[in-house]
Formats: sequence, structure tokens, C-alpha cells
Amino acid sequence: MSPVVVPASEWHERAAAHAARADTLTATWRAARDRGAKHAIEDFLFTYYPTRVGTLRRWHPGPGVVLAGAPERASWRWYRTVATPDGGTGAALDVAAFLAERGDTVRYVRALVDATAARPGTFGCFGLHEWAMVYRDAAAGRDHRHPLPLRLGDAGTDAVVEGHTIGCSHFDAYRFFTPEARDANRLRPTRERQPAMEQPGCLHANMDLYKWALKLGPAVPGDLLLDAFELAREIRWTDMAASPYDVSSYGVEALAIETPEGKAEYVRRQRDYAARSNDLRHRLVAVCDALTGDRPAEG
Repeated sequence: MSPVVVPASEWHERAAAHAARADTLTATWRAARDRGAKHAIEDFLFTYYPTRVGTLRRWHPGPGVVLAGAPERASWRWYRTVATPDGGTGAALDVAAFLAERGDTVRYVRALVDATAARPGTFGCFGLHEWAMVYRDAAAGRDHRHPLPLRLGDAGTDAVVEGHTIGCSHFDAYRFFTPEARDANRLRPTRERQPAMEQPGCLHANMDLYKWALKLGPAVPGDLLLDAFELAREIRWTDMAASPYDVSSYGVEALAIETPEGKAEYVRRQRDYAARSNDLRHRLVAVCDALTGDRPAEG
């Protein structure tokens, strides 16, 4: 299949719009950073998922697309200079070079996100992973993960954990459980079992789509990267609203999962995130297939 050639004026406009969207999505975090302040909600998006704002601002078209008149991109990693039908030159993703270095990552990401999308969602965890991360911290003399007060206090928080069944399927949440909370989880997620356990009802698995998009670097079209970041950001605010922390200082109303009303709202949001994240999963699979089959994934 012939590559899609994008005129310079068009891709410059798309790149500028992409950078402006990235600036809007990162404005809250950048304002806190510029003040030298921590942001208990959004820091996660830049520490747990280590990246730079500049990475988010940089637009890529994805595989199978040639950017006309882009000599500066020819020196970028995993790009190459190609001839255009009008006798000029352009720049495009060097798929062969990318696969030579990142082929295993492409195959892993495809298998993981495709399997997750095919699996039914689980909607009864109520965000208790965050509660399990602070369970009995006070009794053990440990500091909490965030410098925020607990909304129900130490004893009230422990009581919520003890009054519920925890069913966390996500290894990267489970590994941060306190020692006292690990045995309370009815599941035993591991890194090795991650492809077999991830499910689209999991908020952290859905935030991780941003991580997988980052792992695929310039192979991911810019709109897909920012869509994944935007969803991760929205989920992160819900994650902290449903957590044991008092996040009212950030203007966030608590999602009180210890109440029937809070549980219902949490599940409503979970189902919405599951549907939206699966759309992103299908788009990531298409990118992976475009790489391995050299089919365009324009974005």
C-alpha cells in the first residue's frame, strides 16, 4: 500500500494544534510545577509514567505517512528521508528500524491490550486498591503515600478495608498494598500473569494505556497519544476522589465508596471508562498491526 503524503502546510497545522492541546491538558500540572509545588493528583501522570511535557507536545503521524518537506525530522530517531511523488523529499517513520529495536515491545503491547479488550470487565472493586495502600499505616508507624489527611481518619480507613472484599486484578496496584493488606486481596496478580488478568473495568489498566502509547513512541499517532493521556488524567482524578485521602484542597468532592451511593457512582464511571478505554485499545492494536503489516495508521 502506498504511503499517505501530507503536505507541509497541513502537517504543520496539525502539529501546532497538537501542541496546543497538550498544553491545555498539562496546564494544571505545569502551574504547580512552576510554583515549586507538589500536585498529589497529577504528579502521578509524570512520575509513575515518567515523561516530559515536550514529549506530549511532539506530534507524530504514525506509520505509513510521509511528511512532505520535513528535513529536520530526518535526523529524529526512527525517522528516515523518503522521496515524494512530486520529486521532492519527506520524512517518515522508519518501520524496519523501529521494529528492529522495539519489535518485542510492539508484540507484547498488542497481545496485552487485545486480550484485555476481549475480556469482560469487573465492576466491584470500588477503588479499594488505594485504601489497601494505606491500611494499618498508622499502627505500623509508616507515612502515607501522599501528604494528605485521610478523610475518615486512620481507624475509619482501616474499618472500610476490613469491611469489604478486595479483588484487585492489577499487579502494579497490588504491589503497593501494605503488607497487612496483601493477604486480604482475593486475587494474586503477578507481572507474569498480567496479560491473563488485565480487564477493562480496572482504572489502573485503563490509565496504563497512556504508558503503552508512550512505549510505542513515534509509531503512535499524536491524537491517540493525547486521547490516552486525557483519559488517564480523567481517571486519575476519579481514582483520588474515591481514595481514602481528603482531596478537598484540590476542589474535588469525595467519591465516598464506603456508601451505597458512592459505590453506584464509582461503578457508573468504571463502565464509562471501560468502554472508552477499549476504543483506545482497538486503536493501539491497529497501530501495532500497521507496524508489523506495514499498513497506515494515520492520525
